[in-house]
Amino acid sequence: MSELNTIVNTKEPYSYSKMQNDLRNLKTRYPFLQIENIGESVQKRQIPCIRIGEGKSEVMYSASIHANEWITSLILMKFIEDFCISYTKNRDIFEHNPKEIYKASSIYIVPMLNPDAVELVVGNIKEGSTEYNHYKEIADNFPNISFPSGWKANYNGVDLNLQFPANWEEARRIKFEQGYNKPAPRDFVGFGPLTEPESLAIYNFTLKHNFRLILAYHTQGEVIYWKYEDFNPKDAEEIGRIFSKVSSYYLDVTPPESANAGYKDWFIMNYNRPGYTIEAGLGVNPLPLEQFDKIYSDNIGILVLGSII
Repeated sequence: MSELNTIVNTKEPYSYSKMQNDLRNLKTRYPFLQIENIGESVQKRQIPCIRIGEGKSEVMYSASIHANEWITSLILMKFIEDFCISYTKNRDIFEHNPKEIYKASSIYIVPMLNPDAVELVVGNIKEGSTEYNHYKEIADNFPNISFPSGWKANYNGVDLNLQFPANWEEARRIKFEQGYNKPAPRDFVGFGPLTEPESLAIYNFTLKHNFRLILAYHTQGEVIYWKYEDFNPKDAEEIGRIFSKVSSYYLDVTPPESANAGYKDWFIMNYNRPGYTIEAGLGVNPLPLEQFDKIYSDNIGILVLGSII
């Protein structure tokens, strides 16, 4: 019997509606997947979280906190499907037994934290619509940022990865000095920490769990950021070096101008546990799908090892 056709199509831009359709089909084919919604976006799109596994060791993977980094959603969705295929066929994934991983670990995956603006960047918001004009009005104040391809923020023009209570005031000072002192396609920290429903959703969800490690997927640079300030969680650098080895990505500390108020920053500060920003691929966001196969190949080891390391 030939292998079933795969569900997740990695050859075309990945929209919110495609993700939701894929999740329905994955759940039908692999009923052991657990899917819940952790909150809603500004425009009331649900933010799904997929759980793989039943073990006590919990980890969290997230993607597309920045809209023009939507290719990261595809990375996590393909990983979900590949894990399910390996599990049902009882074959290894990155040289590890998926049934052992499933029993020992619970992998929580939020594949698209910023669904509203992903729809904008992939072209699913019709030009001239009220929604499109709202984005365009904000973007017109920043003519040096290409539109819509340069859009990272949420519907309100707030950068969701500058919303977390980890020196948020310092992030505000830096970004205001750079001219991002009002709603913008990128780099506006908002009017306070956790004002945006998407950031608040993953913040609250994290507080409800006992994640021993988080991976926050971004693009681009082929680099892994592991440090926040002087925090040095147990085994964090060693794990980062393993991730670097299996991906060939460079292990580094976050540049000072981007070193505050991110999800990874808050997680490390709040829990003193390993957290990593993975900057996948190379080039200008949004990265072309021609890079996907290499990006996925580079990252499958991180995704598997993150659940067991």
